[in-house]
Amino acid sequence: MSQIKIREMPPEERPREKLAAHGSSALTDPELIAILLRTGVVGANAVEVGRELLKRYGSLAGLSRCTVEELAKIRGVGFAKAVQLVAAFGLGQRLARETLAKQKIDSPELVNELVGAEMRRLHKESLRVILLDTRYHLIRIEEVSIGSVNESIAHPRDVFRPAVVSSAYAVIVVHNHPSGDPSPSQTDHSLTRRLAEAAELLQIKLLDHIIIGAPSERGAGYFSFKEAGVL
Repeated sequence: MSQIKIREMPPEERPREKLAAHGSSALTDPELIAILLRTGVVGANAVEVGRELLKRYGSLAGLSRCTVEELAKIRGVGFAKAVQLVAAFGLGQRLARETLAKQKIDSPELVNELVGAEMRRLHKESLRVILLDTRYHLIRIEEVSIGSVNESIAHPRDVFRPAVVSSAYAVIVVHNHPSGDPSPSQTDHSLTRRLAEAAELLQIKLLDHIIIGAPSERGAGYFSFKEAGVL
């Protein structure tokens, strides 16, 4: 690794100065991470530590799944920097949710933007219900159940209880597959059929059931029962 320190770089190449002059879009991902880290380690400046983090976890999405405890053990990070990284990812997710809360949420793409990043960080299955008003604007999101590594157990009454309490007009059910493969299992198909029946009885619109997986060259990383023609 290069021994050059950030303060030894030309001013226009230093991450903080570059961001101040040209905005965050002018920086690479390692450079943005370097601003949060502030300092590197012997033999590697903060940009190089950021680059190594991305290499280690494969992407920003992979890095965002790390806990404070996991990051704190990495050379060049430690507890304080780990907290800053996790906080930065958390703020990004909250900003996305705040922005989307003012929009009509009626497509799997928007649901993926709303909860995809957060749910991909989870190591167990989580089943959540997105509650919507008559304009399909977000009321709130409620976690219904947390499962094992491979399965989330939920009953339709548990899924629709928050909708009844909040007088929601419509709901979107979403859960994650920690394996990264969003393909629905037989259990997922069975749950979707039961949810559709319960929604009809309760006169609450079930807009979709979405499974969050990992993005790949083959797709965006989610499965929509509505797009598949099941709902």
